[in-house]
Amino acid sequence: MKPIPHAVLALCLLAGLPAHAQNADRTYLGYRNDNGTLDIATSDGRYLIRPYDANIVETSFVPRGETFDPASHAVVLKPGQAQATIREADGRIQLVTDGITVTVEKSPLRISYAYKGKPLVAEKEGYGHAGELESIEFALAGDEALYGAGSRAVGMNRRGNRFRLYNRASYGFGNRADQMGYGIPMAVSSHKYAIHFDNPQAGWLDFDSRKDGTLRYEVMGGRKTYQVIAGDDWAQLMDETTRLTGRQPLPPRWAFGNFASRFGYHDEAEARAVVDRFIADGIPLDAIVFDLYWFGKTVKGTMGNLAWDRDSFPHAEAMMADFDRKGVKTVLITEPFVLTTSRRWQEAVQQGVLATDAQGKPFVFDFFFGNTGLVDVFKPQARDWFWNIYKDLKAGGAAGWWGDLGEPETHPSAARHATGTADQVHNIYGHEWAKLIADGYARDFPQERPFILMRSGYSGSQRFGMIPWSGDVQRGWGGLQSQMEIALQMGMQGQAYMHSDLGGFAGPVLDDELYVRWLQYGVFQPIFRPHAQEEVPAEAIFRTPAVKALARAAIRLRYAMLPYNYTAAFDDSRSGMPMMRPVLFEDPDNEFMATTGISSTYLWGPDFLVAPVTEPGATRKEVFFPRKGSVWFDFYTDEPHHGGILETVTPRPDRIPTYVRAGAFIPLAQPVQSTRDYSTAKLDLHYWHDAGVTQAQGHLYDDDGHTAHAFETGKYELVRFSSRFADGRLALTVAPEPGAAATPTARTFDLKVHNVAAKPRAVQVGGKAIAYRWDAKRRVLDVRLPAVRAAALQVVVTL
Repeated sequence: MKPIPHAVLALCLLAGLPAHAQNADRTYLGYRNDNGTLDIATSDGRYLIRPYDANIVETSFVPRGETFDPASHAVVLKPGQAQATIREADGRIQLVTDGITVTVEKSPLRISYAYKGKPLVAEKEGYGHAGELESIEFALAGDEALYGAGSRAVGMNRRGNRFRLYNRASYGFGNRADQMGYGIPMAVSSHKYAIHFDNPQAGWLDFDSRKDGTLRYEVMGGRKTYQVIAGDDWAQLMDETTRLTGRQPLPPRWAFGNFASRFGYHDEAEARAVVDRFIADGIPLDAIVFDLYWFGKTVKGTMGNLAWDRDSFPHAEAMMADFDRKGVKTVLITEPFVLTTSRRWQEAVQQGVLATDAQGKPFVFDFFFGNTGLVDVFKPQARDWFWNIYKDLKAGGAAGWWGDLGEPETHPSAARHATGTADQVHNIYGHEWAKLIADGYARDFPQERPFILMRSGYSGSQRFGMIPWSGDVQRGWGGLQSQMEIALQMGMQGQAYMHSDLGGFAGPVLDDELYVRWLQYGVFQPIFRPHAQEEVPAEAIFRTPAVKALARAAIRLRYAMLPYNYTAAFDDSRSGMPMMRPVLFEDPDNEFMATTGISSTYLWGPDFLVAPVTEPGATRKEVFFPRKGSVWFDFYTDEPHHGGILETVTPRPDRIPTYVRAGAFIPLAQPVQSTRDYSTAKLDLHYWHDAGVTQAQGHLYDDDGHTAHAFETGKYELVRFSSRFADGRLALTVAPEPGAAATPTARTFDLKVHNVAAKPRAVQVGGKAIAYRWDAKRRVLDVRLPAVRAAALQVVVTL
C-alpha cells in the first residue's frame, strides 16, 4: 500500500487536538513565500513562519504598526537548514518539512502543528493584548503533562501552575519554590515536543492554571516569537533543543571533583589549613571556593572591591600557586554590585560602567549589602571593565568564577541599561554576565575551558559553559527533597549542570544523617560541591569520625566514577542529553510516568538508576525500575530487579539505592587525591551480563581535561565497547578510536563480568586462552586484559 504523506495524515488527525478558532477579530488577508518564510497577512498584523530544520519551526506575530525584531538572545541555530515546501489547498496554507507540518486554516484563522502526521499543538486564541500584557495561547490535549518554565520546585508535572518569568532568588527554600534564578520561557510536553518563547522580557508562563486546556505565554512587550521543537523520542528532542539554543561545552575535568566551600574562609591561614587537612585525611579535593571575605572583612560595605583584602590574604598569589601544586584550583565569588563604599566606586563612575537613572547618572539604591550601583553588562565599556578585572585575577592564579546575586538579586525597575529598562533585560542579566566571561576566554585564553558558576541565567546560557546551581537552599530534608526535580527539569531545558549546595546552605542545622544522604546523592549529580553557612561546617574534614568516613566513601566513589561521568558529560556536549535524566526518558510510553513525573528515581548517564534517600530514618524506599522486560542489577550486590515495576527496597546508611542496566559497560578508576593525578591508562571495566541482552554498546571518552574544543580539534581518545551473546558465547570487544591529533594511550583493563552463574568453560583473548578468576559467591568473572593501544581486542567467554 502506498504510504500516506505526512502532511495529508496530519490534516486527517488534526481533529485529535482541541479545535479553537483564533481571535475572532483576526481575519486572513493573504500570504506570500518570502524565500522559504511563510508570510501570512492578517487584519491586525503578519505571521512569519520559517523552519530552522525539519524538526524546528519558528512562528512570529508582528502586530500592525510594528516591525519584526530578528535579534534572539537564546537561539544560535541558523534557519533554513532543511527543505520546506509551501502550498495552498482547500482553504489552508501549509509549510511542510520532513518532520513538522504547519497548517494555517484561513477561515476561521487557525495555526496548528503536526510532526510526521501526529498532531502536536495548535494556537488557541493566538496573539492577544489585554492591559499591560501581550499573550499567545495554545490548546492542550487533556492527557498532556507539562515540564519546563526554568528552575522551580512544584512537582515534575507542572501543569496547573502559572509561573512568573522574572528571575529571583528563593532564600532558604525547602521542598517547594515557585520562583528561582532561572525563569526559562519554555514548555516541554509529555507528547515529546517543546515550545520555546523567544523573548527574555518579564512575564508569565501559564501551564493551564485555569484548567481550561490552555498554555498561555504572557509578556510585557518585545518579540512575539516562539519555536516549536519535536522529535521521535526524548533523545532527539534534547538534541534538537540544544541545537537551537546551543550545546554545553565540556568543563575542565577538575570541575567533576570535590569542592571545599563555605560562607566563608576569612583569611589565608584558614584556607591553607582546610586544603592541607583534606590531604592529610585522604579525602580527594580539586577546588576551594572563596566567598565574600576574600575582598573584605565584613559582609556589608565591601562588595565591589573585587580585589584581595591584603590584611587577610597578604600572599594570595603564592597561596593559589601552592594550592595548584597540590592539585587544588581556586574559585572566587564575584557580584555585579559596586557599593558606594567600595574601593572601585569612583573608578566605576568615572568609566561609565553602571546602570543609570533617567538623567544618565549612576542609578544608586540600597539593598542588604549597602548603598550600591549595578554593573551594566549590556554596555561594551562595562563588559571590558569587568573582564579586565577577571583577567587580572586570573593572572594572579584564580582558576574559576562564581557569579552570585546575578538575577540581579535587587534590580529596581527605574534603572536603565544600554539596551533597555531593568524589567526588559532583567532575565538575561546573568546570561550576558556569563557571556562576557566566556567571550573573554575565547578571545584571550582560547585554549582554556572556563569554569563559570552562576545563580541565574536564561535559555541558551549553557553554551557559555555556565554551571547553574539551585541557590540558597534550606539545610533541611525539604531542601534535599526538591533537588532532584530541579536538576531534572533544568536538564530537560538544556541546562544539564544544575546542582545543589550539598548538605544544604541556609540555617545552622547539624543533622549528620541529612548531610550524609545529601553527599551520597551528590555523587550522582553533575557537580559535587558542599557549601553552607559557616556555623555548621560543609566540609567533611570537620565532621565526626563516623560521618567523615561515610563522606569519604561517597567522595571516593565520585572519583572512581570519573571515567563514566566524564564520558556522560562529553555525550551531553555532543547531543544535549543531560547526565541526570528522568525515568520518563527510558519509559516514554508509560502513562503513569508521564502524568506523575517521578523524580525520586532517575537515570545517571545512560546506565545508572539512582534513588536518593530523602527522608530521615528511612527504612523503606520506593524505586521505579523503568522499561518492562529490562533487568537492573544492584550496583553493590548484583541482585537483579525487573523493569516496569515499582519496588520497595531497604536503604543502607552507607549508600543510596543504585542500580546498573543489564548490558552496561561501566569504566571505573582508582580514586586519586585530585584529578591532577587522574589517568585512564589503567581502569576497571565492569560489564553486567544478562542472557536477555544479546548485544550492547558503550564507550569511554578521554582528553587532557583542560584544552578547549579538544574533540573538535582531534585531541581526544574514544574507546568503544560492545558485546554480543549467542549460543552460550559472550563476545566482548574493546576498540580504541584515537582522534586525528591524539597520541594513542596504551590502556589496560581489568575486565569484570557480573552475573556469571557458573565457572566459564573457556576464556579467550585475541583468540588465545587466558588465565581468569571466577568468584562463585559474587558471580563475577575477572580477566586482566593485555594493553590496548590502537587495535581492537576481543574477549570470548564460553559459558
